[in-house]
Amino acid sequence: MRERDRQEAGLPGISAHARATAEALFVTFLWSTSWVLIKWGLPSIPPLTFAGLRYVMAFLCLAPALWIHRQEVRELSARSWTLVALLGVILYALTQGGQFLTLARLGATTFSLLLSFTVVAVALASLAQRRERPRALQWAGIGLAVIGAIAYFAPARGVGGSVLGFTLAGITVAANAAAALLGRHVNRAKAARPIVVTAISMGIGAALLLAAGVCVEGLPRLSAPSWGLIAWLAVVNTAVAFTLWNKTLRTLSAVESSVLNNTMLVQVAVLAWLFLGDTHGTIEIVGLVLVALGTLLVQLRTGSTPAPGPRTRNALSQRTQRAQRTR
Repeated sequence: MRERDRQEAGLPGISAHARATAEALFVTFLWSTSWVLIKWGLPSIPPLTFAGLRYVMAFLCLAPALWIHRQEVRELSARSWTLVALLGVILYALTQGGQFLTLARLGATTFSLLLSFTVVAVALASLAQRRERPRALQWAGIGLAVIGAIAYFAPARGVGGSVLGFTLAGITVAANAAAALLGRHVNRAKAARPIVVTAISMGIGAALLLAAGVCVEGLPRLSAPSWGLIAWLAVVNTAVAFTLWNKTLRTLSAVESSVLNNTMLVQVAVLAWLFLGDTHGTIEIVGLVLVALGTLLVQLRTGSTPAPGPRTRNALSQRTQRAQRTR
């Protein structure tokens, strides 16, 4: 029922903020299901090819935006093209390729926890570059996240996973942090609108991923269910989900978006328990919650958060491509 019909019928309406919150939670749920769907598909789809096909399809969904904004594409300088292309290599070819390769060797919950430390790596990198000094609240968040990780990986737990899996996870976290820093630099330059930067970088990274997959793993014969899985991840969990997430950022503040995004760590753990058979003891659950709270504190800023104005909304929208680390 439309809002006007609700008002005429005397029914209570749904505020724009409540609707945006519900939509954002739905998007985080879609992104969390990606981990389960990827684990389901990996036995029959080689990881690099899997990632390449997913993002090539997602790029095709976004490609019309490049035609609509073709004037902006033409006006990109050589430096802008270089930076956007580099962003595509790091954010998609390395980070997303690393995610699929790691999920083939580590549990979804374990890798999700490790990947959540991207925000910690970004904060420390910003400190090293003397660009953004972490505040006391952020340092507390880093400490809380480390304590949570220690609790989760307690020696008595006997964490499963190969050395190669944890090595790939470390490389993926580093690549994801580098992509976040580079993405911030590219978008602050405002050479083009976010959808243009996202489409170009995704197209370049996806092409490299698919080419690497075909060269290393060969061109597999995929069944109809495998193609359906890839299409769902590309269209629903990538193209549609990011479009909806962009829409919610017009209403939600940066803090609110961070809070909702951090629920993914717990969502992935629950979904992995339900559909992948991952089991978690009390100490592990406490560790997951501490890491989620700690990484959230790292993303927060002290003081009140004003409602997003036009400039803030644009900056928030530009952050969505960096968020694709876990989608």
